[in-house]
Amino acid sequence: MKAAVVYTKGEMPKYADFAEPIPQNENQVLISVKAVAITNLDKGKASGKHYSSENHNQNGFVIGSDGVGLLENGTRVYARGISGTIAEKAIIDKNILVPLPDGISDGVAASLPNAVAGSAMALKFRAGIKEGETVLINGATGFTGQMAIQLARHYGAKRIIVTGRNEKTLQSLLELGADEIISLKQNDEEFIKQLKEIHSTTPIDIILDYLWGHPAELILSALKGNGSFTNKVRYVNIGGMAGDSIQLSAGILRSVDLQLSGSGLGSWSKAEVKLLFSEILPEMFLLAAQNKLKVNIQEVKIADIEEMWAKEALDGQRLVVII
Repeated sequence: MKAAVVYTKGEMPKYADFAEPIPQNENQVLISVKAVAITNLDKGKASGKHYSSENHNQNGFVIGSDGVGLLENGTRVYARGISGTIAEKAIIDKNILVPLPDGISDGVAASLPNAVAGSAMALKFRAGIKEGETVLINGATGFTGQMAIQLARHYGAKRIIVTGRNEKTLQSLLELGADEIISLKQNDEEFIKQLKEIHSTTPIDIILDYLWGHPAELILSALKGNGSFTNKVRYVNIGGMAGDSIQLSAGILRSVDLQLSGSGLGSWSKAEVKLLFSEILPEMFLLAAQNKLKVNIQEVKIADIEEMWAKEALDGQRLVVII
C-alpha cells in the first residue's frame, strides 16, 4: 500500500510503499483511509520530541494518529489508529470509533477531532466551564484556538478574550465569536497593562493556554493580586508552542486563587475519553454537518506529503491529507 513513512526520526516522511498492516485480534479491523489531518501531535511524534513518541523502528513507521475511513461494510467513520493512518489502509479498534453523519466532508471530519479534544476536554473537564463565564484563550490564531472560541461560546461563555501574534488572523477571530483581542506583538508592559484592565472590569474565570513560555509568564504576572480577595482562575495548559518551561513567582501563587492544570494525552481519565467518543465528537460532527462550526482547512494529496509536511498552514488552517 502507499503510505507516508518516516524511516529516521526527525526526517521528512516519504511517500512510499509499505506493508499493509494485519489485525492482531478480533477487536482490530482494517479501514480504507480517506482523510487524515496533519497535527502538531503527529509532527512531534514523527520527530521523536513528543512525550508519546514511539520507540525507534529500523524499518520505518507510518505517521498519523487518527483519520476518517470506510469500514468493510461501507460505513464511514472517524477512528484513532492502532497503526499509522496516513496510508491507504490502517488498523483501528472496532469498539472505539464514531460513525459520521451525512453532510460532513471527509476533510472537515478528519480536521475536527484533534482540535475538539484540544479544546472541549479542557473546557468541560479541566476548567468545568459554566454558563456566563469569561474565557481567555492564549494563542487563539491556530486551528485549535479557533475551534476553542466556538466551543467556549457553545458551552456558555459570556465573554471571550483572545491573544495571538498574527494580526490578520487575530482580527478575524472577532467574526468567530471573540469579544476582545490582545496582540502578543506589543511590548510586555503594554500587554500586562491591557490584560490587567480587562481582568479588573471583567474577571477572567478560565484560561486556555496553547503557547506556554513567555506569554504564559506575562498572563500570570497580570493575574498577580495585591492582598485583596481575587476571582478564582482555572488556568489550563494545552500546548507549548512558545516554550516548554516558565518562571513562576511563588508570590503569584500566594496572591491569587489559581487552579493550574494541563489537558492532553495521559491526563484524561478513561471516563472522560469515553465521553469524548460517545458524546462530544458526535455532537461536533453534527454541528459541522449543519454548518454551525466554521472549519478552516487546506486539503493536500498523500503523494505530496514530502512537500507539504514542513509547510505551515496559512491563517490557522489545518492541513488535511486526502487519500
